[in-house]
Amino acid sequence: MSEATAVPTHCPYCALQCGMSLRPTGAPELPAEVVDRTDFPVNRGALCGKGRTAPAVLSSRVRLTGPLVRRPDTGALAPASWEEALAAVADGLRRTRADHGPDAVGVFGGGGLTNEKAYTLGKFARLVLGTSQIDYNGRFCMSSAAAAHGRAFGLDRGLPFPLEDIPRTGCVILVGSNLAETMPPALRYLTELKENGGKLIVVDPRRTRTAEQADLHLAPRPGTDLALALGMLHLVVAEGRVDEEFVATRTSGWEAARAGAMSHWPEQVERITGVPLPLLRQAVALFGGATTGMVLTARGPEQQSKGTDTVGAWINLCLATGKAGRPLSGYGCLTGQGNGQGGREHGQKADQLPGYRRLDDPAARAHVAGVWGVPPESLPGPGRSAYELLDALGGDVKALLLMGSNPVVSAPRAAHVEGRLRSLDFLAVADVVLSETAALADVVLPVTQWAEETGTMTNLEGRVLLRRRALTPPAGVRSDLEVLHALAGLLGWEKGFPAEPEEVFDELRRASAGGPADYSGISYRRIEEEQGVFWPCPETGEGESDHAGTPRLFLDRFATPDGRARFVPVVHRAAAEETDAEYPVVLTTGRVVSQYQSGAQTRRVDELNAAAPGPFVELHPRVAERLGVAEGERVAVVSRRGRAVAPARITTAIRPDTVFMPFHWAGEGRANTLVNPALDPVSRMPEFKVCAVRLERAGNDAQDLSPGGAPPAPRAGHGAPDAVYTPVLPRE
Repeated sequence: MSEATAVPTHCPYCALQCGMSLRPTGAPELPAEVVDRTDFPVNRGALCGKGRTAPAVLSSRVRLTGPLVRRPDTGALAPASWEEALAAVADGLRRTRADHGPDAVGVFGGGGLTNEKAYTLGKFARLVLGTSQIDYNGRFCMSSAAAAHGRAFGLDRGLPFPLEDIPRTGCVILVGSNLAETMPPALRYLTELKENGGKLIVVDPRRTRTAEQADLHLAPRPGTDLALALGMLHLVVAEGRVDEEFVATRTSGWEAARAGAMSHWPEQVERITGVPLPLLRQAVALFGGATTGMVLTARGPEQQSKGTDTVGAWINLCLATGKAGRPLSGYGCLTGQGNGQGGREHGQKADQLPGYRRLDDPAARAHVAGVWGVPPESLPGPGRSAYELLDALGGDVKALLLMGSNPVVSAPRAAHVEGRLRSLDFLAVADVVLSETAALADVVLPVTQWAEETGTMTNLEGRVLLRRRALTPPAGVRSDLEVLHALAGLLGWEKGFPAEPEEVFDELRRASAGGPADYSGISYRRIEEEQGVFWPCPETGEGESDHAGTPRLFLDRFATPDGRARFVPVVHRAAAEETDAEYPVVLTTGRVVSQYQSGAQTRRVDELNAAAPGPFVELHPRVAERLGVAEGERVAVVSRRGRAVAPARITTAIRPDTVFMPFHWAGEGRANTLVNPALDPVSRMPEFKVCAVRLERAGNDAQDLSPGGAPPAPRAGHGAPDAVYTPVLPRE
């Protein structure tokens, strides 16, 4: 076939949603190949290895091609017809609801679902099941940034400006992000920033590939980003760098926020963070001295039990220096999952309705209920957040419908969550592969993938995009929308759950109209013609909108009632779990370039596995020497929640009081077995990025680390360690 037959679409992975084209090959082992698409402005043709190899997961060799039902006689999953599988799901949900009430049925979604799927899943939970118990794994992504965004600006959109603005600003502070590995095509924006004379400050406890590009690298102890931001704001005030006119005319609450920052003396911040005071002053000089500037955060500061306040402190720094609500300036969050932005805007979250409306707002309930044709009082109220919902499985929540997530690997305190999933009366999973979570299900429903369906995604800029169907799915596979349509019919709802994506999107437009995330003026036609449309984009007349969309927010006013941005006073506090004599080291977690999230898909791609074959423990040479381990030798990392084992990777690029593990793998190297599920009180974000551990030399009792291997049974005990590491540097 010629390139003319290639279908323009978008990568299935991160929130950049890079443009690509797919050309069908007709070969079952590799049904499509990637063709460069240089016209899309976000990536301009560049793709990372995950994007270029994405068609490999379309192969029938690695994916699900028919439903599976667990047989009571053998206890094993076995092939079944769609009729049998759907009937089993409907019966399990119906029976649980009848026996225990609607809130005994839970729904767990994913940040990779299209807007149409997220919308329909939320509607299905609240209308068909009548349950309040719905949330999604995007809660683990940028919920702290979303909460802080809302508190300060009155509206949450990952970036309030397009990526193209980044190279033109004067200074960027990048906090807790390793773009070179998590979003490689986006690194060019930082390269262009420096080429244009701008400055880059990277805040990360590791000297990552991204930090190596920085003009200044600050390496704070994990969990101390809040103190660092407060110390910088203290110096901004002390050195007379506050933009007094901006603060007076466009903000409120400055005095309280100023008082909070001034109680954090720079010398105290140096002791807390480990960042030398001269570097702190240098950072303030670079950022405060620039005419324009941006602060961009990612999971590092956000995945903490004080993540909302931490992001709030960085926002306060932007506001105090006048670097928000102006061209080429502002605070932004680098969303992680492919549809982490849109996925939370349209009803998957426990407390939200479509259009980013609050579920406890009577006017919002009335509007959405009107679109759905039901009384507002029939809609259930807010439910549990993601981890709280997972923790309730087998207790109050006895059945679960799960779509597009793999919490056996991705959830905090993962071994406990696995146990909760095993304790359910009924579990149904819709996925493209037999993930570790799907392997526990009573029914597994094989669904279409990104290349086999049409639907919209909203990238980290707030740009609504259209993924186009390029391939015909295998005969035994159905779309998530078809699954929900069929289940709704079996449960008594013959209408209201269409399986056609554009029909769903048209209803989503009406449901979002007038809400904070207003999509009512967006259509599939406009998205195709305009390379995406930025929300909010309200409908201004009959039919399609002549509103241009909103690439840049807050230039005239912020989305608060008085139009002013709000300073929120914050103070530093310790992590939920500090180190002690028994657990003297800090563990932080993250990603590597050749794997993605829980690895359910990327661990099935040979090329990616060759580049990143398994987990590892990154530790400083001093630590390795005292522990007595060499490069590649097995190290056990033990927390109060469990034990993980992986080969040592020895490097001076990490602090001596910190170790790092990537979280993509199941089995004995599952990093999320260790992490602390302590929740941020506002966002309900778990504290993935900070927990206390001890290190041990591990024996040779290696367990299954195969790419698709199911997790091992829980260990009865940890055994006697060969050696236990004590930190070289005492904690202040």
